[in-house]
Amino acid sequence: MEAVPPRARATVACAVLGALPCLFPVLPASHTPVPHTPWATVLPLAALYAGCERLGGRRFAGTGCPVLLAAVLLLPPSAAALVALPGALLARGERPDDVLRRAWHAAQQVLAVWTAAHVHTALGGRAVVAECRFPAALGCAAAAVVAFCLVLTALDAGIRACCGHVSLSRAWRGLFCRTLAPVAVHGLAGLMMAVLWRSPYGPVTALLVLLPTGASWWAYAQYDRERAAHRATIRALVQAVDLKDGYTRGHSERVGQASVMIARELGMDDERVEVLRFAGLLHDVGKLGVPTRLLRKDGPLTDEERRVIELHPEYGHEMVRGISFLDEARAAILHHHERLDGSGYPYGLTGDRIPECARVVAVADAFDAMTSTRSYRPARPVPAALWELRRCAGAQFDPRMVTALVRALARHGWHPAVTSGDDRMPQPSDTSAPVPGTDGAPEQARAVLRAAAVPREHSRR
Repeated sequence: MEAVPPRARATVACAVLGALPCLFPVLPASHTPVPHTPWATVLPLAALYAGCERLGGRRFAGTGCPVLLAAVLLLPPSAAALVALPGALLARGERPDDVLRRAWHAAQQVLAVWTAAHVHTALGGRAVVAECRFPAALGCAAAAVVAFCLVLTALDAGIRACCGHVSLSRAWRGLFCRTLAPVAVHGLAGLMMAVLWRSPYGPVTALLVLLPTGASWWAYAQYDRERAAHRATIRALVQAVDLKDGYTRGHSERVGQASVMIARELGMDDERVEVLRFAGLLHDVGKLGVPTRLLRKDGPLTDEERRVIELHPEYGHEMVRGISFLDEARAAILHHHERLDGSGYPYGLTGDRIPECARVVAVADAFDAMTSTRSYRPARPVPAALWELRRCAGAQFDPRMVTALVRALARHGWHPAVTSGDDRMPQPSDTSAPVPGTDGAPEQARAVLRAAAVPREHSRR
């Protein structure tokens, strides 16, 4: 974890301190015996879970989740927490020296397992599993799964909020909804493992439950490789556009970053945020179909040349048609030059007829165009660009998107990634200035977006 905020470090420290007592049996009262730790069950499950985590790595973290949930259903809380510890500390995919991240992962797993096991034990679940009584076993296992998800996602949401990515409630809602379904499936597999473990057939037969889990992870690996290939294709297209239109190099990355900020501020789920990032990256991919001499022309564009450049959204839409997971991003690519008052292109759509994702990208696109250096003008200050976006809200831009960008920048600032390149590469303007709305923005900043109907700014983007 590089550049971890102090609040996040404090959160990790608190989680570790809270997890340590979970690894030891609760001190008994004077008249009760010390609880016995069933090492014959703890050690095989711990080794099995650690092996699954090592094989899965970061990309497939969670492959040992059925084993972990089987421990929840079979063992007392502290013993179940011990099962999670070696796998969490030894998981492949983290840098060996990243002690903070490994400590966080271990504390998170220990706390979630300990809580789930406590819930299961309180409901009498271990006796129900041992006697194979259904559907009571299903009910107890379901309660344990919900408790496991609640703790896991609450801790994840807390660390995200401390890092400043998103609010605590918003992060938790998105994480819990995405986590519950897969963990519930793993919970069923864990229940089957627990029942077989206690059956006359013994622990060896319980391992057979992992076979279908392994098959499902293999299928997911194929899907993940396909998505990685699509991402590589997207990156190649963006680099091709940057090479063709040198004066806007890095523009696509910054528009993608601004689109993500707007999407998160609007409360979109992570899947839509990812789509908006791709849409921002690819919004100008249609420039590959525009003659290079027009993109690099220094003088005024003729009406005919402007019409040729205004075809780039349609070119881009066709170029990404074959990428299956970019359905909504295609709409943004096609319509990011539409305006609420109907004076945009290519189809002159108005108001809500313009797709929401296109309205997000339009604001991000205009913002970066104003705050980046072009061959024919210097970069504008961030406050001046936001002033102009607000002025044009309602006629050219969706006011919701403009407000979301203003709030996101006020919270996080504007720190676009630096793209390597030659000296002609446009640089974003100074981002250290405050971003609240300003009065008396310079006339030249207002002229930037007033040029939306003329070639310099919007026709070239």
